[in-house]
Amino acid sequence: MNDEKDGSDIPSPEADQPTDTSRRRFLGGVAVLGVGATLSACGTHGDEPGKPLERPLTPTELDKALHEQVKNVVVIYGENRSFNNLFADFPGLENPLSAIKPEQYLQRDRDGSVLSGLPPVWGGVNQVGPQTLDGVIYPSGTQFQEHLPNAPFALKGPQGEDLPLSLVTRDLWHVFYQNQMQINGGKNDHFVAWADSGALTLGHYAQTRYSLRLWDVAREFVLCDNFFQGAFGGSYLNHQYLISAQVPFYPDAANSVAKSQIATLQSDDPTDTRLKPLAQSPASAMTGPPQFGPSLLTPDGYAVNTMAPPYWPTWIRDPERPDYAKADLPSVLVPQTHEHIGDKLSKKNIDWAWYGGAWQATIDEYKDSGAIPKIPNFQYHHQPFNYFKRQGPENSAERSKRLRDGGLGDESSTNKFLADAEAGKLPAVTFYKPQGNLNMHAGYADVASGDRHIVRALKVLQQSPQWKHGGGDHGR
Repeated sequence: MNDEKDGSDIPSPEADQPTDTSRRRFLGGVAVLGVGATLSACGTHGDEPGKPLERPLTPTELDKALHEQVKNVVVIYGENRSFNNLFADFPGLENPLSAIKPEQYLQRDRDGSVLSGLPPVWGGVNQVGPQTLDGVIYPSGTQFQEHLPNAPFALKGPQGEDLPLSLVTRDLWHVFYQNQMQINGGKNDHFVAWADSGALTLGHYAQTRYSLRLWDVAREFVLCDNFFQGAFGGSYLNHQYLISAQVPFYPDAANSVAKSQIATLQSDDPTDTRLKPLAQSPASAMTGPPQFGPSLLTPDGYAVNTMAPPYWPTWIRDPERPDYAKADLPSVLVPQTHEHIGDKLSKKNIDWAWYGGAWQATIDEYKDSGAIPKIPNFQYHHQPFNYFKRQGPENSAERSKRLRDGGLGDESSTNKFLADAEAGKLPAVTFYKPQGNLNMHAGYADVASGDRHIVRALKVLQQSPQWKHGGGDHGR
């Protein structure tokens, strides 16, 4: 990721040296979308014949190059790993984890006092188990590290070994109000206090520079170290923000079947970011996780936490209208009608589609099941266009064109996204959501499987006939 400069002191590509922070000009550089060689040709040539001058493009040059040469954009959406969890000391970071000072990382209790140490990981590091990896047994509900100081820490196993990337660890809260309470106005000093997972919020994998494939991808392309998510909270809302930059709305929520899901805040201000703890909630982070009531909806009707899609596939199917969710459930969102990125693309006659891993398998095989097996573990709320009326069952042609089956697994013989990529048949703008067990989400998926799958997808894209006209991104 090093930018080349004139002079003899240029670090070698192999050296673990910091990246020139001018790379942060993101769309101002020549390699930002994986098409650096072609974009740089839009500038003037240097003294060496045939060699493009490597300089940032002007906005006009960049717009021209993007319009002329980038014909395909692919977004691969992974899940719920904080930046430091995987990339804590990646070379070139503006704020590497190992360099931050105590005043930047010390965690405070719920009363504002500095914690003398970290609480346990409530419920244990993994809650699915026991799991056996490389001959080591990882029992569920167990503390692998105890009496941790108030500081970020490397995740270790029961024998002091690096916690394997292939272990399915417990989930951590990622919800709208608690996330803002954790961030605490930018101080970032209440992540432990308002978490349900205790110390785990400060844990990171220390071995990723050696064993994470995406680390090498980041070295080759661009890693955004000052961006993690588009919206506070969880996957559902961030998927909605990905496609529309807008929070879904539940009209007249206070008089609806969903009124029980409206958050109780610490003030009467509907924009208050502080959720009111229940009376029985522990006063200190050292004695237990906090307790709150429902908070799917804000007092002014915005659906900020996970609600079910109004259309099948969804959590509970309406037996009388099998293409729809049971509309009388408080957890089901009403169909949305605001504009999203697909609408904007369609207005410009730009083809687009969302490939959902295990979409068709869920429709065909699990239509009468109340739960999806751990493999493929399809996640209903990770399919954001399935919340919109324009892609609903009443518009069947639009629905079948835009909401496509991503297939199953890691191979193009079963994975339809990979097959279309290999054949050069992807739409101009393509979104790909891996099936649940391959999306890296804590609680039901491990890091290693998703890492392998996403990097394989990137390699397939690089070998696709469309790669020479492509740009890519993988997020979250």
